[in-house]
Amino acid sequence: MGAMDLLRHLSFFVAVAEEGHFGNAASRLGMTQPPLSQGVRRLEQRLGTELIQRSARGVGLTDAGRQLLPRARLLVDDATRFEDEAHRIAGGRDAVVRWGVPHSVADAVVVRCVRALRDVDATHPTRVVTTTASTTELVDAVRAGSLDVAVVEHPALLTGLDIGPVVKLRRWVVVPDDHPVAAAKKAQVRMLRGLMLATGPRSDNPPAHDLFIDLWRVRGLDPDIVIASGQRELLTRVSAGGHFGVTASPPTVMPGVAWIDLLRDDLSLRVRIVWRSGADVASSAAALDRVLIRADR
Repeated sequence: MGAMDLLRHLSFFVAVAEEGHFGNAASRLGMTQPPLSQGVRRLEQRLGTELIQRSARGVGLTDAGRQLLPRARLLVDDATRFEDEAHRIAGGRDAVVRWGVPHSVADAVVVRCVRALRDVDATHPTRVVTTTASTTELVDAVRAGSLDVAVVEHPALLTGLDIGPVVKLRRWVVVPDDHPVAAAKKAQVRMLRGLMLATGPRSDNPPAHDLFIDLWRVRGLDPDIVIASGQRELLTRVSAGGHFGVTASPPTVMPGVAWIDLLRDDLSLRVRIVWRSGADVASSAAALDRVLIRADR
């Protein structure tokens, strides 16, 4: 396997890891599933370790896959960034802004951020490339230069980066729709006892995760923790019963899930924008700030 094949197969691995499904990853890459699966297999053979766990329920990452995913993202992003820069210098490609956002930010806000970045310069078209990852991964990518700017959760370890102001985004508690708390006139934290808390892994952003867990304990709730990687897994666990969680996605009609208004201010998702010192991203950062501030109203 040559260097070009390695990069190509790394992009396959990243797509499968982010989509959690071979079919969805193939659609995203504009290819069929068999060569995608073969490419991942060849990558695993070259590395001498299994990256993807395959089962009837779907796909997941092995321990090696989880540890190698951030580096794989950086390599794939760096290669694409190199190509974009070469074309830009040659005058053959429009401006590109690469930005990142954590899974915890609602889809509607993410879409508005993309549109704002696209329209930063009214005289020149801008291509927007979006990366969704954990705050820890996003911070590493900004430091490495594979992302120009990112929205990250607060608090986080941001040494060496320039930062914008903290903005609060509303979040709701989601519970099984047949649980007594779903029908309560005024929900109380104690009503959640007996439910397991589905939330992202601590490695996504240790400072914010620890504060989130402490928030419940201070209020007399010490739930068992179950890892839910992303919004889809969170909602499926809640719908299956026995779990509750917190989401920035506003209430909607969804079988098995009920939204409740609880600890509104304390549970707000606190985010801020980060970029490398000296990077020329002032207009992009300002555009993202405007979207986040409007979303907080």
